[in-house]
Amino acid sequence: METTDGFARLRGNFRGVLLRPGEEGYDHTRRVWNGAIDRRPALIARCAGADDVATIVRFARRSGRPVSVRGGGHGVMGPAVLDDGIMIDLSLLKAVAVDPVGRMVRAAGGLTWSELDLATQQHALAVTGGSISRTGIGGVTLTGGFGHLMRRHGLAVDNLRAADVVTADGRRVHVDVEHEPELLWGLRGGGGNFGIVTSFEFDLHPVGPMVYGGPIFWPLDQAPRVLRHLREFAPQAPDELGIAIVANLAPPMPFLPPEVYGRPVFGLLLSWSGGIAEGIRATAELRSIGTPLGDAVRPVPYRALQSLLDGGAAPGNHAYWRSHRQTGLPDEAIDVLCARVESITSPMSLVMGWVIGGAVSRVAPEATAVGERENGYELQCIGVWRPDDTDPDKHRSWVLEGWDALRPFSTGRQFASFLSDEGDAGVQAAYGDRLGRLRALKDHWDPTNFFDRNINITPTSWSQQ
Repeated sequence: METTDGFARLRGNFRGVLLRPGEEGYDHTRRVWNGAIDRRPALIARCAGADDVATIVRFARRSGRPVSVRGGGHGVMGPAVLDDGIMIDLSLLKAVAVDPVGRMVRAAGGLTWSELDLATQQHALAVTGGSISRTGIGGVTLTGGFGHLMRRHGLAVDNLRAADVVTADGRRVHVDVEHEPELLWGLRGGGGNFGIVTSFEFDLHPVGPMVYGGPIFWPLDQAPRVLRHLREFAPQAPDELGIAIVANLAPPMPFLPPEVYGRPVFGLLLSWSGGIAEGIRATAELRSIGTPLGDAVRPVPYRALQSLLDGGAAPGNHAYWRSHRQTGLPDEAIDVLCARVESITSPMSLVMGWVIGGAVSRVAPEATAVGERENGYELQCIGVWRPDDTDPDKHRSWVLEGWDALRPFSTGRQFASFLSDEGDAGVQAAYGDRLGRLRALKDHWDPTNFFDRNINITPTSWSQQ
């Protein structure tokens, strides 16, 4: 840390809250969603506005301390918090302003998706957002932005029209198609490599307040039949229909028979963002496959749909994941998926997937840093276990074994949103031939790699070392 006088000057110029080890609120604030992450920053700076963000960045540069940036704190490997450095906490930045006529929203970088949806749904408007309502809008958006609305309205980055950024030298920059358009391209998928986004401007779309959706579960032995039907259905599915795959041990849910609780099941989570009557007709084919154990697809508030998966991502549990992109679901891949569920090591672990297509796949690869979005599937093996579990390695092994078993069916590319600890190989898989363009942006905006707690794109000077 800087000298005592330097820290005193910081306190005098900082509107938010500064927390050091041992101070009230420090231990609570340093915790992130994944309870496996236990790091102790030298200082937590809870910023009250963009001016505080710029102030703490300049302070960190002078003091030589590394920094991390916390929005929602939902990154699985805990990039939001670091040992001995400065955690820049945006969670107090909650301003949101909706323009219902212009169908846009300006949202501060500390908002979660539930908070953003609360504001936009008052006008029956929404933007594609994370499927866990407690995730922060920043981390989800900057790495692409998957969600229930993506087949109809694209990824979150496809709806990002502008951003306010604090750069690595503490400057505040407004970014849009007329001001720093190349940086806007990089923010649309390039992660937190180029600065700290203190506010986002999104296009909004008419959605809700009621939509049609919910989960359907089948016994695991019917999963091959359902998935074979899905691979034929998905390429022609209407844009309004979002489809997610959920395979796990049956939780105690009221629409499932009690005798299946704790047994392997296979589910589809459907979300129809058009009219209710059309949704009933559009989902009938999938709902009629086999003999479901339970069907909870019905009219629901959009905000309720957005929180349906929250129960599987309770803060404090330990978690680890790996993912693959696939263009298809061959029988061999279906067999692997089912075997993963049969061998699951924790009642909270799951195999999760998304059907990719619709508006997502019609965006040109060069339009955003996300790159190619061909029709297909995103499949994740997600390990989740209790903090008091005495053998966490078996859950990580379950994830890695599943990831290895699915590798033969992978495109070799990955969406940055779902990377974990793949390192440089993950960065290459996420960005491919766009990496040179992204590195040029890094060279311009962050040549010393000040922002390195992310899916890190190293500057040229580092790459040549």
